[in-house]
Amino acid sequence: MKVFLLKSVLFAVLISAVASVSSQAAAGEKPVVVASTTQIADFARQIAGDQAIVKSILAPGADPHTYQVTPDDVHIVLGADLCIENGLHLEGKSWMATLARDARKTLITASTGVRLLSIDSGGQSITDPHAWFSPKNAAVYVNNIIKGLTRLTPENKGLYEARGKLFLQQLRVLDAWIREQLNLIPNHRRILVTTHDAFNYFCREYKFNENNDFLSIAPVGWSTGAEVGAGITPERRRKVVRSIKASGAPAIFVETTINPKQIREIAKETGVKIGGELYSDSMGPEGSAGETYIGMMRENTLLIVNALK
Repeated sequence: MKVFLLKSVLFAVLISAVASVSSQAAAGEKPVVVASTTQIADFARQIAGDQAIVKSILAPGADPHTYQVTPDDVHIVLGADLCIENGLHLEGKSWMATLARDARKTLITASTGVRLLSIDSGGQSITDPHAWFSPKNAAVYVNNIIKGLTRLTPENKGLYEARGKLFLQQLRVLDAWIREQLNLIPNHRRILVTTHDAFNYFCREYKFNENNDFLSIAPVGWSTGAEVGAGITPERRRKVVRSIKASGAPAIFVETTINPKQIREIAKETGVKIGGELYSDSMGPEGSAGETYIGMMRENTLLIVNALK
């Protein structure tokens, strides 16, 4: 009985939302684009400009792996004209895909076409979803979003492509600037230790952790939840402690979306300083230096260079 009532309520909300969206479209209002994460929302805003309203399900500082969908999220997606996810199980239990499917909304996966990395998790090979940490991959996200927005409102194709051209140029400049800044760090000090496996693409792209196949060194796997990826285990923790001691890492880093307790304990145990707090699965709040993708990558780079050089 409860299930029936819930479905009835959701159906009523859906009908109401559809009617609202239809009336908005009739009135010529801007289409609504709903992104799963702050990074994807930023990419969409850069391309959409004033031609669409872009909303993010995740707030700054939220963890996509363990996020629990709320009734407000359902309402937001019901009012969407287009939904965008990262995909690759970044959204734990595929919550964004489920929201879009249940609301019968068009969904695009921004990471489609990215050259993916795989990591070992308990003897299993798992695709790493944090692909945006390479600006080259971010460009793939942007091109997918340009295509999605163009299909939504073809009349704005020229505007989307023009904004996209500028933003793609900015990403190329960002990549070159990051390389220039990281060159200040001697090769033997290019050791990046963070709370969880969010920085594999960054490490591979910019040659950190040579003794770990240029992949992340972290006590927690790429998911902070139990449903996907790997959490912290005693063996993984011991491995990270051994790696830090053997490598002589000058500093290790906490992350904005993860409880810093584990990494602070490891810092104390190894006698290594905390180099600062990196933006990882989410960008910074409005008004902060990391409130955009370029700002987030810039601030992360400066923090890493300052701590390791």
